[in-house]
Amino acid sequence: MEKNQIGKQMMEFNKTVFDNTFSYMATFQDQNEKIALHFLEKLPWIPQEGKKAFSESLAANKKRQEDFKAKANDNYKKVAEYFVPVETGQ
Repeated sequence: MEKNQIGKQMMEFNKTVFDNTFSYMATFQDQNEKIALHFLEKLPWIPQEGKKAFSESLAANKKRQEDFKAKANDNYKKVAEYFVPVETGQ
């Protein structure tokens, strides 16, 4: 097996591990978000502005999470392009 093929397989394995780990962490964060929002709804002494700020911070975190995933996918695509000549025999 050529070095380039091994490198490509290692990159694909790394992407699979990243995708699975990211999915797990996103699910974990979503569940924590639901618990926190449910808990926050039950607290009468927290002002509405505080609840709104908390919800906005959760939305901002979700946006950063999506941006990070998109950037990681773009970078994996760029790395995969380096291995295209190996597949086509160029």
